[in-house]
Amino acid sequence: MRTTAWKRVSALWLAVSPLALAGNAMAQTGAYDNITEYPTAGANGNYSSITTGPDGALWYTEDISNSIGRMTTTGAATAYPVPTPDSVLFGIASGPDGALWFTEYGAGKTGRISTTGTIAEYATPTADSGPTFIVAGPDGALWFTEFNANQIGRITTAGQFTEYPVPGGGNPAGITVGSDGALWFTQQNNNTIGRITTAGAITQFPLATGKGPYGIASGADGALWFAEFTSLQIGRISTAGVVTQYPESQSPYWITAGPDGALWFTEHEANQIGRITTSGVVTQYSANATPYGIAAGPDGALWTVEDPSELGRAPACGLGFSASFAGGTLTLDFDLGIDTPATLNVLVLNSAGVPIGEPFSKPISPVVPPQAFTMTNPFPNLGTVTVRPILAAGPGQPICAEARTVNTAP
Repeated sequence: MRTTAWKRVSALWLAVSPLALAGNAMAQTGAYDNITEYPTAGANGNYSSITTGPDGALWYTEDISNSIGRMTTTGAATAYPVPTPDSVLFGIASGPDGALWFTEYGAGKTGRISTTGTIAEYATPTADSGPTFIVAGPDGALWFTEFNANQIGRITTAGQFTEYPVPGGGNPAGITVGSDGALWFTQQNNNTIGRITTAGAITQFPLATGKGPYGIASGADGALWFAEFTSLQIGRISTAGVVTQYPESQSPYWITAGPDGALWFTEHEANQIGRITTSGVVTQYSANATPYGIAAGPDGALWTVEDPSELGRAPACGLGFSASFAGGTLTLDFDLGIDTPATLNVLVLNSAGVPIGEPFSKPISPVVPPQAFTMTNPFPNLGTVTVRPILAAGPGQPICAEARTVNTAP
């Protein structure tokens, strides 16, 4: 993305060439102006996971109502009861056969639901295995974690199982497909990331500092990204096993790749969703409810399952913004990403919240993956100011915004 010089407080902002930003040790604060909540069909759902189905709808698990939920991108919801009572539904994924596959943690089963609502269930060979997360593998089968049995499970679309013991146990939880064609998973209780080939060969990578790895997703950079709810970090592991950790301030659980090229995660204990770019810039956004599972929707937005009994929709929009002042110069750092055309507006407000000078406004094209750049400007002594960049779809149509307070006194 190119930027040009622009007028601000009787001076010129100067955009410098893009630069790679190091991982932030402190998360930025963001805000959404248009998160939308839609009620689900199942009462008291206690939702866990969500995915995009082959029919262009969102599909999710409803634990308390013991149902599989479906919602269109316009909010029309349907619930399909699962035959086994008290099954403790958990993970869900689109299968290669055009159906959705899900796990029943309490019943020790995996299930299949067609897009018209027909359900079949398959008991795992190991009793009380605790099937948790599930994903479609590159071999045309479904792969899932068995949290209680400390195994990785594989089921074909015909219902044939294979189970692979995980050395050292550790309660495998999240699972995803890596850019190397293998399956990568988290071992929640022994702080390890595992890799299993489609032939069943397992390699393990203990985390030196991370604790409580849970959700895991493949990033646009070819690495695996995972959420660590105990050590309050987002981790990255290359397919060669090199680990990088990015601290944040809350407990992340679920994580997914966003259409903007960043990773998005949920912090249900803080009622927040978070975003981290592949260069490690973290932003946290307040949610209107308690988010659990998160997935990229077919409409280019992020969708979360939330308590109480609703789905949330948030645009895949982030600025990765921070601001600082030194030597009479105000510096703005961005790691901006959005998958639709938008307008970047930047406002500077005084301590009373009154705009200073004329706001900057510039149309931008989609930026995927996020791009890091810096703007600098000689700035007068105005005391404490708030810098607020906003990405908007049009006049009066804000998508997302972030803000930082800066002291401009010498």
